Amino acid sequence: MIERQRYLLDFAISSLTRRRWKNLALAVIYAGMVFLFTSVVLFADAVRKEAAAVLKDTPDMVIQRNMAGRHDLMPLAYQGLIAEVRGVSDVKPRLWGYYYHQAAAANYTVTATPEFGLAENEAAVGSGVMRTWGTLGDNELYMRAYDGTPVVLKIKAVLNAETDLVAADLILITEAAFRRIFGIPAGFATDMVARIRNAKEALTIAEKVFVRLPDTRPVLKTDILKTYAAIFDWRSGYIIVQLFGAMLAFFIFAWDKATGLTGEERAEIGILKALGWDTSDILMLKFWEGIFISLNAFLVGTAAAYVHVFFSRAPLFEHALKGWSVLYPAFRLQPEIDPFRAAAVFALTVVPYSIMTIIPAWKVAVTEPDAAMRNI
Repeated sequence: MIERQRYLLDFAISSLTRRRWKNLALAVIYAGMVFLFTSVVLFADAVRKEAAAVLKDTPDMVIQRNMAGRHDLMPLAYQGLIAEVRGVSDVKPRLWGYYYHQAAAANYTVTATPEFGLAENEAAVGSGVMRTWGTLGDNELYMRAYDGTPVVLKIKAVLNAETDLVAADLILITEAAFRRIFGIPAGFATDMVARIRNAKEALTIAEKVFVRLPDTRPVLKTDILKTYAAIFDWRSGYIIVQLFGAMLAFFIFAWDKATGLTGEERAEIGILKALGWDTSDILMLKFWEGIFISLNAFLVGTAAAYVHVFFSRAPLFEHALKGWSVLYPAFRLQPEIDPFRAAAVFALTVVPYSIMTIIPAWKVAVTEPDAAMRNI
């Protein structure tokens, strides 16, 4: 049985070679379609996993105060009230906000932190800040406080490029400098973060915090991760929808090529029937022809997509999937392929074409045997 299939495969390859230019054109278009589709799937999946890895240290719960449906400053007195909720192990206030730099036409995230041993006139910045701000002598940030007074910060450190996905636009400064720039009075914070002892009780604890402080909105870590995943799913789905027209055109082209048997192919079927080949053998032959073209196109397209995404940083889809801005994050994705998604792409590209190649051969060999013989 195996030997028989090997002979059929050899015959299928020789048959394809006789019509090399037609099949080569089909394979090139086929591989290009697989390349586009697989690039979107690989990139979206890789960025989603990268975001999950970077956000693994996200606090279990973020508590924000709302007023009139908008985010408002939170009194530091809330810290003790939240800490009293059973199941909460630690509560810390945070100071963060956005600073619009008109010259760069970009919004930067400014956060107060006790890390890096910063002085009041010093800052640690992300690589995107260094690239876009236009610093004075490459080591100073010129800012304006809320009241218009100038503030000059010396750049003490540049954050690791590996954190660019979340830190490209980040400016870290001291609490005193933050309050001076944004005018936030003492006794208030932007929001608070809390650690939860038992992750299974996170939803219950969030409800208790809301009951105790009804003007707040607790946001769980799982909600943040789901939001990031939804964003990348939506963006990748949007691109796939845009590619739907190209995919439809390809399938029409493939159907035309697969079902439109030439006179030479009809004559070949007639000769095989005259030599005593069974219809099942002819169908298996055409099946191997379809598998050979589609599988090679799939492998070439997938390999090209792998190089495009993980080595060239996906220039065709990078802006659409990561978002566009002056502070465009630059980071290298870790090479990885999800077997489930690869199988899904395989099923959507290889299987349909392989089936397409069998239908016309069956029609000629079974329903039109005399027509096949006349083409000899």
